[in-house]
Amino acid sequence: MYAASREASSRAREALRAALTGSDTVAATTGSELFAVVAVLDDQRSLRVALADKSVSSSARAELAERVFGGKISGTTLAVLTTAVAQDWSRARDLVDTLVLLGREALLRAADERGRLTSVEDELFRLARIIDDNPDLEQALQDHGKPAEAKRALVQRLLAGKVEDITQQLVEQAVLRHKGDSGQAIDELSDLAASLRDQIVAHVRAAAALTPQQREHLATSLQRIYDKPVTVHVQEDPTLLAGVVVRVGDDLIDGSAVGRLQRLRQSLA
Repeated sequence: MYAASREASSRAREALRAALTGSDTVAATTGSELFAVVAVLDDQRSLRVALADKSVSSSARAELAERVFGGKISGTTLAVLTTAVAQDWSRARDLVDTLVLLGREALLRAADERGRLTSVEDELFRLARIIDDNPDLEQALQDHGKPAEAKRALVQRLLAGKVEDITQQLVEQAVLRHKGDSGQAIDELSDLAASLRDQIVAHVRAAAALTPQQREHLATSLQRIYDKPVTVHVQEDPTLLAGVVVRVGDDLIDGSAVGRLQRLRQSLA
């Protein structure tokens, strides 16, 4: 995002946090309704362009949002939406992407109010690993030729009754809207859940299962590096031969045997 949209997104997130009063019901409803608004804007280009048109006054954009969505969504959701569209956006797509973020954050805050945020985060991580390990599933989820309802039905068959309802809702929305790697899209949700707990996520590939003591030691070491609590998610990967590979955001720490061999070959080249 350009600077204007970053500022607009920040103000919209502040409005969401102020609007959510600590009720899981309000947060869950707001998240679901923001996703419904996004679905409308994805389908109606002229509307999303009009709502982000900086040549029109902010009050006029907010009034347009009220005319289109008033009576169809709750007062809380409408207040968040009108605040968002009243900001100055560099691109209409930035407005829509921020509404997606707000919907996700609202649902995750609902999970937090229910005491289930850690469970949702863990379910998202495990599902992303299942997708990464199953190319046929990944292809089915990102098949652009597959109708949205078919993808939704696939997600429901995979998850219904097996995960938190908020996990399922987040995954459905991510799969239906995301055009690329579904596993990566779900990892982003897991990272967002961790950020709401004021933590960062370390994605770890290990040649063998880590003991609880090894996990704790790794988390403590990473916390010293990043000066913030770290959630460690571990995926076993025997191809590494030994050691671990750790990814935190854009940082990659390769302590695997394969990585050491590669660096040795490069030094000898």
